[in-house]
Amino acid sequence: MAEKEDTCQLILDVSQYLLQTRGYNGFSYADIAKAVGIRKASIHYYFPNKSDLGEALVKRYRESFRQLRARIDRETDDALSKLKRFVEPYLEGLLDGRVCLCGMLAEEFTTLPKQICVEIKSFLDENEAWLTKVLMAGREAGIISYQGPVEVEAQLLLIGLHGAQSSARFYGDTKRFELMAHRLLSGFAVKA
Repeated sequence: MAEKEDTCQLILDVSQYLLQTRGYNGFSYADIAKAVGIRKASIHYYFPNKSDLGEALVKRYRESFRQLRARIDRETDDALSKLKRFVEPYLEGLLDGRVCLCGMLAEEFTTLPKQICVEIKSFLDENEAWLTKVLMAGREAGIISYQGPVEVEAQLLLIGLHGAQSSARFYGDTKRFELMAHRLLSGFAVKA
């Protein structure tokens, strides 16, 4: 039983890497089979079609971000620290040649199965809701400032991170992401 679970996890890990580096339409079951060292039929055993695989990947990615947000909330009450910690996985992904899985998929939404789009929207909604709470708490604590509606500020931050990641990846320059992320976050700091 453990071998089947290991194979399934390996398929998901390889698929996630391929998706984050090539996009949903940029890889096939043949690519996964070659990387994992199994037959395509074995992949179909776990994921009968690519939409099942895509949906499982987004659900797993959503869960990883739920865990990230929960860990951040447990470890600090400081809103600016929370925002900085939220940015870290975006930079870590870039250092490995990857972009946000849901950011990559969102660019391809017109070609994706509906159930994957539903999962992507949930990912974005969950992160925007958490960022909204963090921004509001930071404003109440007097350490964060913003001009527009808090929900729009949260959306701008998330969109800005995805855009900064895409731009840095295109230019092959992680420093580009770091500078843009710093600018996004510094815009929330209360000016002395």
